[in-house]
Amino acid sequence: MLRKVSIDIIAASKFAILLFVLSAVVFCVPFFLLWTWKEIVQNSTFSIAFLIALVLGVPLHEGIHGLTWGLVNRSFKPVSFGVMWKYLTPYCHYSEPMPRNNYIWGAITPFIFVGLIPAVSSLFIGNIELLLLGLIYISGAAGDLWMIWLILKEDPNAMILDHPSEAGFFIIDNH
Repeated sequence: MLRKVSIDIIAASKFAILLFVLSAVVFCVPFFLLWTWKEIVQNSTFSIAFLIALVLGVPLHEGIHGLTWGLVNRSFKPVSFGVMWKYLTPYCHYSEPMPRNNYIWGAITPFIFVGLIPAVSSLFIGNIELLLLGLIYISGAAGDLWMIWLILKEDPNAMILDHPSEAGFFIIDNH
């Protein structure tokens, strides 16, 4: 049996804003308790590198989805990329069914590598640009986190087929 599960892009955008605010509280409070303004200015470059990292973070996020899904499923052939132009939302698509946990790995890794690691690293080095990048890309993973939450409600043995044109997936029940 094939069952569609999807999320509303507009609702996901609202969730992203909430996630940004929550992440800002979680990371900014310790950041500004640990570092003085003088140290922050010394530790930050305030350069074009920040803008480049900001722009490259989007394809990096999608590339990490594809790389992870390709690795955990042992095939890169089903990986493709595109943009939902109506919402200006880039995406990575894996066109073959995969075990539930493989989908979760592919969905969570951009959050970890492009969002969480930069935000946590900023606490240790006092770089406000790294903090901001982390916060932006944590919130940029809102749809992925929402889908993980939905998948965790499903049978651990179910197969997942990524939806080809919407933010969502199909559950392939083995019953």
